[in-house]
Amino acid sequence: MAAPRASWKGFLTIAELTCPIAIYAGVSSSERIVLHTVSRGSGSRVHRQYVDAVTGQPVNSEDQIKGYQVGKDDYIAFEPEEIAAAMPESDKRLTVSAFVDQGDVDDVYFDRPYYVAPSDRSGDEAFELIREGLRVSQTAAIARAVLFRRMRTLLLRPYEAGIAATTLNFDYEVRSAKEAFADVPAIEIKGEMLELAEHIINTKRGAFEPAKVQDRYEAALAELVKAKIEGRTIEAPKRPARRPTTDLMAALRESAAMSGKAPGERARAKAAPRTGARRKAS
Repeated sequence: MAAPRASWKGFLTIAELTCPIAIYAGVSSSERIVLHTVSRGSGSRVHRQYVDAVTGQPVNSEDQIKGYQVGKDDYIAFEPEEIAAAMPESDKRLTVSAFVDQGDVDDVYFDRPYYVAPSDRSGDEAFELIREGLRVSQTAAIARAVLFRRMRTLLLRPYEAGIAATTLNFDYEVRSAKEAFADVPAIEIKGEMLELAEHIINTKRGAFEPAKVQDRYEAALAELVKAKIEGRTIEAPKRPARRPTTDLMAALRESAAMSGKAPGERARAKAAPRTGARRKAS
């Protein structure tokens, strides 16, 4: 298996401690099935073309520049050199600014995962020291670097033999949850209803196993492609009709019954006398 290609190379810096590192993408879409846009008539692949919205004429790549909209059909144009001059300069350093508890950063700020490994054998010892320091202290490091022409903040955590780095969204990029939850009513759930919900959750409690989580769309798409190549026809699966839940308690009881005896049933079973029990001799 070929070694993965590093997305970024530089130095991990904590105060006066420095070690050479390489950052590798933690996720990839290369294994996904890709469907291209083709012409229904000829079967040939079609290509997109940029067209002037006013004249309708095609615009060559060398004549395409960026623009910021300030009004209807009114844009401030920027030459590539102007944008390049505004980009932060990379000093090839991933600099740690603080250490936090591993659970301190809310998941909504997580962007993309990467793997960090030493890029030179001379930095192995320093890298091991940093990773083990994070592991023993159960902390994560907040670091900053210019990645892909943007200043990014990353969360560094010990992971297996290396370090996992997650780019973080900026605060202005994360929407407030208040707007999304504004219409959620304040309803107090208690008693048997809450006990049934807890029972259903406990009967389905388990561990997250990524290998067992299937991409059903990708699998169906792969089967469709295979069937097309083989000249077979795939019938769409019949999906069961779902009816809206009108009686929440009845739905909970039905779900609890499917997963085993509900808490109330177990309590009643313990309290009820045995019908076949012998009477004590007088």
